[in-house]
Amino acid sequence: MVKMKVSYAPSVRRLPSYLLIAKQARETGDEYISGTIIAQELNLEPIQVRKDLAITGISGKPKRGYPVEPLIHAIEAYLNWDKRVDAIVVGTGNLGSALMGFPGFRQHGLHFIAAFDVDPAKTGADKFDAPVYPMSELDDRVREMGILVAVLTVPFANAQESADRLVAAGIKAIWNFTNAKLKTPDDIVVQNEDLSSGYAMLSMKCRIRRERLA
Repeated sequence: MVKMKVSYAPSVRRLPSYLLIAKQARETGDEYISGTIIAQELNLEPIQVRKDLAITGISGKPKRGYPVEPLIHAIEAYLNWDKRVDAIVVGTGNLGSALMGFPGFRQHGLHFIAAFDVDPAKTGADKFDAPVYPMSELDDRVREMGILVAVLTVPFANAQESADRLVAAGIKAIWNFTNAKLKTPDDIVVQNEDLSSGYAMLSMKCRIRRERLA
């Protein structure tokens, strides 16, 4: 599995927040925004903001900050959000359907152009303007469409088998929303999203807050 430098990962996770603030500044007509303002909005240190934005190649101007429009372009280009990426979804249950219907992905260039499912009741129709095909057609459809990115939302028991089929069909990047730790060739990019870990963090923060208020 291809990995980014570990030191860059936290910075990359913060970039979408910086992008949102920059776009808000653009909407209010601001030509520049300071790293200090961004830091205050996100409860960060200004030095952290400057370090994070440095990886995009942009630099601010003394006493003025970052030019808003170039800042937006720099972040989007670094994240590859200024280019269209077509993808498929494998598993059209509640989570898969919710991801397909999220409008924010299209705003960042990610377009779901097809989906696949083993349930005959879910295939043969469009979901959010994308056709849903049976899994039996996955290999031919992926090759035909030239798709390289897949979102995986199948049950745990089917995750590895589905991943194997995606790799065999030519998929090069898998966004994994299952709890399975996928085994893939070294040239396949895998991003794991563990929703239970996120909920665990929320639960812990709620517990700590209750204890402080007790």
